[in-house]
Amino acid sequence: MYEACFNNNFTNALVYYVLLLLLLLISPLLLLWELVITVTSTFRRNENMSGKVVLITGASSGLGELMSYEYAKRGAFLAITAIEEPESRLEQVANTARELGSPDVLYLFADVSKVDECRMFVEDTVKHFGQLDHLVCNAGIGPVYSIDIDVSKFVPVMDINFWGSVYPTHFAIPHLMKTNGTIVVNASGSGVLNIPKGGVYNASKAALISFYESLRHEVSPVVKIAIVTLGFIKTNIITAKYSTNTAGVSLKRDIGDVYPTMSPDACAKAIVSGVCKGDTSITQPRFVKALFLVKYLFPELHRIYVNIYFSSMYNKLQKVGS
Repeated sequence: MYEACFNNNFTNALVYYVLLLLLLLISPLLLLWELVITVTSTFRRNENMSGKVVLITGASSGLGELMSYEYAKRGAFLAITAIEEPESRLEQVANTARELGSPDVLYLFADVSKVDECRMFVEDTVKHFGQLDHLVCNAGIGPVYSIDIDVSKFVPVMDINFWGSVYPTHFAIPHLMKTNGTIVVNASGSGVLNIPKGGVYNASKAALISFYESLRHEVSPVVKIAIVTLGFIKTNIITAKYSTNTAGVSLKRDIGDVYPTMSPDACAKAIVSGVCKGDTSITQPRFVKALFLVKYLFPELHRIYVNIYFSSMYNKLQKVGS
């Protein structure tokens, strides 16, 4: 019966529009539900992080560094990792985290794109602290894609952004099972919205979202998973200087000069606060969530908006301006 319905073009479309109409009709109730969840979350009991162990990748700068500080203020033991580079600030981040309240900080240099190094830093963390409560998969890179550039140069994007989260997750799950722990994955709104010039970066973040949504069914409720989908956050990854050091397109201006951005301090605080309250989906800035709805319900409108807004803004990034 159902097959016959879906095989017919008219009835197939009719089912879609009927369901869409029903969704729009109940949307006021859904918005009210979202509001109630938001309000009640402010009264939800926070997880006490004092004495718990948090492992954070990509912690030498940006959101990884700032989330380390937020966890430190809550009294958590920290294991922080980053790739070893001459300009790495990982030891400095560890010292600052101790000053902010972390009882002990273990810092480890590792390349998250290498499976053996991921196994090693997870094992070293558990060996040092005796347990693992939160795994924060934050490490990532974001070169601007162009069809004019050798596509093989973008291989590290998937290696770091996707496998660099999957590898440590795989080795951490047995330990997180013992502590009813949490996995926090720093995905991106770009993994849903597919903004121009995102290319491989968008794909890597979309892969993250898909993987962890699927994994949630396997490990929940023993292990919680919080998927973080962010808009533009004013970190080094959206600067012109960062783009010149990647395999992608070099920008003339910071992305924050032409796109609305959120303070990294406020973003890190919102992420850690949401995770400790048990949120399983965190979107910052919050308005980005409305764009997700447009993308899924009205894909043609989304494409028009993206072409007009993002493409014109990208042209500004290619011009030197005040």
